[in-house]
Amino acid sequence: MTMHNARVLAVFTTLLVSGLLVTAATRTGTPPAGAQSPPFTFQHVIIIVQENRTPDNLFQGLCTAPYGSASSCSTTPSGSQYDIKTSAWLDKFAPGGTIAPKTVPLANTYDLDHSHRGWLAQCDLSGGACKMDGRAHCSGTCLPTPQFRYVDNSTGVLNPYLELATQYGWANAMFQTNQGPSYPAHQFLFGGTSAPSASDDAAGIFASENIVGTGGVGGFDKPAGCAAPSGTLVMLIHPGGSTTTMYPCFEHQTMADLFHGGVTWRYYAPAPGTIWTAPNSIKHICQSSGMGGSCTGPMWTNHLDFKARDVLNDIASCSLRSVSWVIPAGPYSDHAGPHSGSGGPAWIASIVNAIGKNTSCDGGKGYWNDTAIVLTWDDWGGWYDHVAPTILAGNQGDYQYGFRVPLLVVSAYTPKGYVNNVHHDFGTILRFVQRNFGITEGALNFADKRADGDLRAFFDFAKPPRPFTPIAARPMPAMMANDTSPPDDD
Repeated sequence: MTMHNARVLAVFTTLLVSGLLVTAATRTGTPPAGAQSPPFTFQHVIIIVQENRTPDNLFQGLCTAPYGSASSCSTTPSGSQYDIKTSAWLDKFAPGGTIAPKTVPLANTYDLDHSHRGWLAQCDLSGGACKMDGRAHCSGTCLPTPQFRYVDNSTGVLNPYLELATQYGWANAMFQTNQGPSYPAHQFLFGGTSAPSASDDAAGIFASENIVGTGGVGGFDKPAGCAAPSGTLVMLIHPGGSTTTMYPCFEHQTMADLFHGGVTWRYYAPAPGTIWTAPNSIKHICQSSGMGGSCTGPMWTNHLDFKARDVLNDIASCSLRSVSWVIPAGPYSDHAGPHSGSGGPAWIASIVNAIGKNTSCDGGKGYWNDTAIVLTWDDWGGWYDHVAPTILAGNQGDYQYGFRVPLLVVSAYTPKGYVNNVHHDFGTILRFVQRNFGITEGALNFADKRADGDLRAFFDFAKPPRPFTPIAARPMPAMMANDTSPPDDD
């Protein structure tokens, strides 16, 4: 046993003796109490972040053969049922207040408004709760009632996602932490907050939108972070809804600052200066050469990789880090709009299969038995979802929580077809990483502190690891696999 594993085992043993490990076993949708014992740590956690989808939009296939049936889905789920609404979606502008959903290709050509303004329109807030019956603004040539669409799987394009959801773990109640688009979402996924500082987080002041201002030309070249050109701005939302703007360079701790004792990390992203490359907005990580320059800090140069496909190369070469954030390039991001593609499911399958088939790494034992894969989507993308989020009390409630997004958990210890009904958000993922590597849960005091527990219920260590079965998927074209274009501009 390594010194790191011995230390983590000691931490878990302390928690077990204190009774903290059994709390999740009493929650709805968790494995039996035996699943919490013995203490265990994964050597690798891979956090994969796709783009802009809701469960109702992307996972209707859970309710139809061959992956499910009508009885496998319910809007008031119990046991192993999936919370997917297949009909009568709420639309306050439709006759009778509901509308029948229709299909849309995964690679559709229009994009829906998923700004904070768009969130408010779809939420239709009343009495502190979302009615979930508003409409989104749509840009481009859009289909009628564009948000009330679910992805057409008649060609099987979504089958890898559906297979993962039914073979491993699915979260019915996963919500994005923020009420807005990709830039703040990725800040929460990496650092637990989109606030410029720890004091701003405590005061309820958050970066709420994507980048605006005169810096850059927009589109794929839209800049972000501490090396963005002069004139680059991001909007901040304050308690009560007032707004200000600032240059998008923040200073606070992130998950990466908490790693110790040999815990390594890598952030895979298509390009350095984008809204999806969260570390570029953290001053002590970027250490910019100046506005319009580049990030030069040692954390940046040692831990950022600007070819998303390199995660596959690192798996093959036994170079996988302890914690990996994996951000996709455009054609396989699931992002809607003119730059969209349909390669997302195949991309995810390629990562899972690379881990599952690896037999040479980690002392010849391979990666499968000591790796947890967490797959989520960064925001709702403007698509319909029927589950209303809980709005936090106090100043955090002006920007938390956002709408529901999918969350899948894949490991050799995840029971087949496991469905979890506990509330999760991006902070939950950070708490899981903290717990797994012996870091105090909630140590950042941001979304990780506010989150409802971690992901421990997705793993049953009382049973032997499941053998890996490859996920069937279409091969990724070489051009797509080598693409380094960011997902889009929002």
